[in-house]
Amino acid sequence: PRKNAGHPPLPEVNFTSLIFSLSSSALMHIGEIADPQTGEKQKDLPLAKHAIDTISMLKEKTEGNLSQEEHKFIESVLMDLKWRYVKAVK
Repeated sequence: PRKNAGHPPLPEVNFTSLIFSLSSSALMHIGEIADPQTGEKQKDLPLAKHAIDTISMLKEKTEGNLSQEEHKFIESVLMDLKWRYVKAVK
């Protein structure tokens, strides 16, 4: 059987794709984007907070080891997610 039978091509394994994956998960749990499996939007704010906290932890642990682009990306993703999370909690 083919390696990618029935699956879209997977993103390159790098820091940006990891952060993008975590942010997509957070956005899904905030209720901003639909679950790719069900096509439905659902809120699970504790899971959204967990994904955001994971990105924050990665930001702390990688401090000083990121390229300028990676640093800007993680900063903007975190700011956006935190803003959306606060809006969703209200």
